[in-house]
Amino acid sequence: MYAIIETGGKQYRVEENTELFIEKLDVEKDGEVVFDKVLMVNGKVGTPYVEGATVKAVCEKHGKAKKIIVYKYKSKKNYHKKQGHRQPYTKVKVVAIEG
Repeated sequence: MYAIIETGGKQYRVEENTELFIEKLDVEKDGEVVFDKVLMVNGKVGTPYVEGATVKAVCEKHGKAKKIIVYKYKSKKNYHKKQGHRQPYTKVKVVAIEG
């Protein structure tokens, strides 16, 4: 059984025991997270969400992704700007799909 959930402005296809790296959530390590924005579960599609369907997960860790370099440049104008960015994430493991 699988479900499609929405979190952090993105959609994810999840099954039980799936590990996900999602946008950072305000939850403690080993805390439970409940996703109620379920778009599809067991082939049943919601409009836009499936009524009464939830996906339960456990927060495994928080961290930052690899650094990306943002480089801005304008030719012939002597303009260069180099900037780095590390996106924070939360790693969760899906434990149950209900609905």
